Amino acid sequence: MTVSGPGFISLQVRDVPRSAAFYERYLGFARQAGPPTAVVFDTAPAAFAVRPPLPGVDLDAGPLGRGVGVWMHAADAKSVHDALVADGVAIAVEPVDGPFGWTFTFVDPDGYLITLHDRA
Repeated sequence: MTVSGPGFISLQVRDVPRSAAFYERYLGFARQAGPPTAVVFDTAPAAFAVRPPLPGVDLDAGPLGRGVGVWMHAADAKSVHDALVADGVAIAVEPVDGPFGWTFTFVDPDGYLITLHDRA
């Protein structure tokens, strides 16, 4: 049996409309059909979504996503970086040129660390 890789990625967030607007504004994500409580974006190779916390999940109990890296490709990562900085969004890891190209990590509205890179 072989698994091909991630088919769907979701973040549990405190305020779904706020988080959805953030990802639409800064990353240019477009919505696709999904369940009524979540916002699913038309991203590739895996769909990406923001959703309310599952029962028993306390988003305020500690650092979110500890040990999990969410990396996304952006053809123009610098433009995204500049827009985030201009609007006061925290940059957790300043840009570097690395094996995945120009790379940086920002903090989303819930405190998740999201890394963007520009090499496909």
